Order: sequence, then C-alpha cells, then structure tokens
Amino acid sequence: MKKLLVVLLAVLVVMAFANLKVALLINGTLGDKSFFDSAARGIKMAEEKLGIDGKIIEMGYDQSAWRPTLEDIADQDYDVIIVGTWQMKEILEDVAPMYPEKKFIIFDTSVDYSLGDLDNVYSILYKQNEGSFLVGALAAMITTSGMPKTNPQPIIGFLGGMDIPVINDFLVGYIEGAKYINPNIKIIISYAGAFNDPAKGKELVLAQYRQGADISFNVAGETGIGLLEAAKEMDKWAIGVDSDQALAVEDQDPVKAQHIVTSMMKNVDLSIYRALKLTIEGKCPYGKAEALGIAEKGVGIADNKYYRQIVPKKFRDKIKEIENLILEGKIKVDTVFGMSRKKLDELRNSVRP
Repeated sequence: MKKLLVVLLAVLVVMAFANLKVALLINGTLGDKSFFDSAARGIKMAEEKLGIDGKIIEMGYDQSAWRPTLEDIADQDYDVIIVGTWQMKEILEDVAPMYPEKKFIIFDTSVDYSLGDLDNVYSILYKQNEGSFLVGALAAMITTSGMPKTNPQPIIGFLGGMDIPVINDFLVGYIEGAKYINPNIKIIISYAGAFNDPAKGKELVLAQYRQGADISFNVAGETGIGLLEAAKEMDKWAIGVDSDQALAVEDQDPVKAQHIVTSMMKNVDLSIYRALKLTIEGKCPYGKAEALGIAEKGVGIADNKYYRQIVPKKFRDKIKEIENLILEGKIKVDTVFGMSRKKLDELRNSVRP
C-alpha cells in the first residue's frame, strides 16, 4: 500500500508539471553549431519527452537588451527561465531575487549564493577540463602518427573565444591531456577576443596550421566555425566543441565534416533536460550549483562515424583507457578555477613552440 501511495504521488507531481512553461533566453543567436544550439536541443528534448511548453528567445549580442528581456519574461507566466554563460551571471543575481516565485536555471556558470536570496536559482557547471583532457591526449597522438594530413612536428593548436576562466578550463585540460601522451608537445594558443567572429577564428587557425600545427581544438562558439573552415581549406584536422560538430555540418558541408576527428561534448542539452526532469519530479536542487563531469555524462568525446573511421582503433582504445582512469580517480585533471594566474601562465608557457 505504501509503495502504491508513493507511485500515485509521483504521478500527481508529474501531472502537475506536465505543461511546465519554460523559456530559454539565448544571449546571442542560434546557428553556432555548438553551445547555444545544444541548449536549444535540450528544450526540444524536454518538449518531446516531458511535455513542457517551451519557448526559445534569441536576445542577440546587444548586452543592453539582456536584462530588460529577462525581466520582461519573468513578468510573464513562465514557471522556469533558463539562461547561460558567465555574461548572464550578474544580471541573474540581480533579477532572480525580484521574482522569488519563479525558478531560474543558469548553465556554464554559477551565481554567487553568498549574496543571499538566490534559493530559486539552480546553477549547472561542467567539468570541461575532464573532457578536454581526452581530446588533448587524442590530438597529441594524432599529430605525430603519420596519419594523412599530419606532419612529424609535435605541434597542435587551440582556439579560445576569450582569455577567460571557463575557456582556460578547457585549455588546462587540453594541455594536461596532450602532455600525458607527449611531455614535449607544443601548442599554439590563440584567443579571438569574441565568440561571434568566424572570420577572425579562421584567420588565427590558418596561421596555426602554417606554423606547423596539423590539428586544432575549437573552443570559441560561433567564432570556431572559422576554425572548421580553416581545417577544410588547409586540409588539416579539427576538434569540435560542445555539440557533435561533424554531424552538425555534414548535411551542409560533408567535406568539412570529414576534417573533424571528434568533438569535446559539453552536453548542455542533456543537462537542461535533466534539470527540467528533476524540476518536474521535485528533486532539482535549486539554491545550489552542481558540476557535471564524465561520470555524470556532462562532458565526453563524440564517438561518431567520423571518429571511428578517422581515428585508429589503438588511439580510441587509449582514450577509453584514459576515460576510465579519470573515472577511477587515478588521473586527476587540474582546473583553472582556484588556479593562480602565475600557474596558468607557467602551464601555457610550458607548451609554447
């Protein structure tokens, strides 16, 4: 009888939230084949599987519009409002306390809960350093492998959107993963200074390839589309980010897809779906931040047809071995969060060509 009551209660909770009204506010635009597109997929997944009533709003890159838009949406009858990136952190810290009856989710950063009055905010962080360790190791194996498009020089590339902590957390994992395979690896590190400038991304990565890199890692949002263009133009390898970028571009440009060995998946879509499912079940830990890594399927490597066709089995087996060592705690990947600027600079300088 007790079990039956528990089941009935769970059913009633789900029914009560079956038409949960959810708004996703994109502080940019869709079409990046990466971060924001992944967030949108999370909403679509929740619509199909959870029955939510979802709306996706592209706020564009005019930052002066972001706070008024968030307040306008909060004034409407949405139950949950989702925003993302460090650029929305302070805005949400100001706005969320004004609407204590609303639920807010922020991804890829955390609000400062010590400020108080943020019990209605759930923050999703990702252990991008763990996923980047895997692709750093892969890049280091590929660059001197003798595979097509490679040269004998142990030089790989990294393109970051900005020199900021979340991007440098990718970089720390990438460097450590590459050095795990080859302590003498060299990495050409470039920052574009923007997340919406594909032309700049292409220019920087073309320079990397000309300087001897034969594979480069895209951590630059829409700017990173330029990296994929550069890989195709120079007939070099690319590593995508956030979404499975080979599958994202294959219909439009199959040749470009064939230059993307894999992508470091930051599973924004799955994390948003998970948060909404937990909200419906009454289990989402609002008032707290959670960091999702390999163990929580928050990050990982895209195991698609291109990865299996391009990357030799012995390399794929090595990546699986490394993944298991991280899960077992036998490899501990450093994070930029809490790292001094001096130590970060030392790490970057240690791989400078």
